[in-house]
Amino acid sequence: MGCFASTPKDSGGNRRKPTSIGEVSVYVPGLRIPRAVDFLQSLGDQLPKTLVERLTALRTRIVVMANQEGPTITRTRRKTQHGGSTLLDLHQALLDYLPVVLGLTKDGSHLQFKVQFNWVNQEDEEEETEMSNVWYEVLSVLHLMAMLQMSQANLLLLPRGSSDGHNHPKVSEENRRTSIDIFLKAAGYLDCAVKHVLPQFSAEQRRSLPVDLAEGVLRALCLQALGQGVDIQLGMAIDSSKATLAVKRRLSCEMVKYWQQAQDNLMNLPLANGWGEKHGLFVKWKYVEAKAAAYYYHGLILDEGNTEKSHGMAVAALQAADECFKESKKASEAFNASSPTSRTPPLFGTMKYLTEKIPKDTSSKVRINRDLYSYEKIMETAPTLPDFALALKPDEYQLPLVEA
Repeated sequence: MGCFASTPKDSGGNRRKPTSIGEVSVYVPGLRIPRAVDFLQSLGDQLPKTLVERLTALRTRIVVMANQEGPTITRTRRKTQHGGSTLLDLHQALLDYLPVVLGLTKDGSHLQFKVQFNWVNQEDEEEETEMSNVWYEVLSVLHLMAMLQMSQANLLLLPRGSSDGHNHPKVSEENRRTSIDIFLKAAGYLDCAVKHVLPQFSAEQRRSLPVDLAEGVLRALCLQALGQGVDIQLGMAIDSSKATLAVKRRLSCEMVKYWQQAQDNLMNLPLANGWGEKHGLFVKWKYVEAKAAAYYYHGLILDEGNTEKSHGMAVAALQAADECFKESKKASEAFNASSPTSRTPPLFGTMKYLTEKIPKDTSSKVRINRDLYSYEKIMETAPTLPDFALALKPDEYQLPLVEA
């Protein structure tokens, strides 16, 4: 029921490996790039000629676009000759292809095992993976669709200066709101992949999948998308005069849970090469950054209490926020320095505000309480963060109806 074949890295360099991916607000851990498939040889005597030609045309379009644009699409705002977005065009091509290729699975058809699908990935030690199973193709398409959405969100969340060049680079509220919708859509594709496509594989086949299609990575990417969506929500709450401290604390605590779960899903996976290691460093950075925000807002709420104990706990929480903030800066530097190198764009939203507030507010509170603690002591005495139910959910995405 479908066999794998992998090609090691030194097989001829099918991946163009950039040394730098530029500014990163949203890390996209490499796109899956399809290789050519000969549908005519595999299916020519078993399907109508018109259907084989349609499959070939649809997939060839994807192969051409992905191979031309894939290696650079995450770091440049490329336009097509018609003025449209390359990201959107490739995404639409994938949407057009899915219902047709799913036709090979109709009623448990044996045709789903007739075509050998070949994809290049960037996180696994093996450069190429082939499988004669259409569900491998569907899984790869969903992954690519999700990564294209994440790439689009990254472009939207790179701060831009004003036309006169005098104002600090910023991200518009429209771009922030749009990015949240995009994150939810990306999460929906990944959630569908985990719930409805992975179960189509046997346990042995799932163990043989490249690491970027492992369940842990897919779940981590889904949680990453939701965590970044909450980060944008928190930034918008910070900018709103109507949002209370309680709202900001809840959002920041939820963000901690998303990133912690993302990190848990990546543990013990062989993310050994540059892209994979960088993925792990990004999740670690954002997890610690989220903890800094959560401890900060928790500390401010505790400080509203009228008891000596509440004030002491507030100081401990703010000290924890300051330590996590310092650790997040180191984690950011480690992420950007890892290959392929990257840069942190000008701060906006949550971290722009907290970069100014955490050191200042912590310093003023610690001056009242002169006890100085080590990092370990601070984290040991820091109050437990409140546990809130996770509110942001992936958009529901269902595989399209099979096209006859």
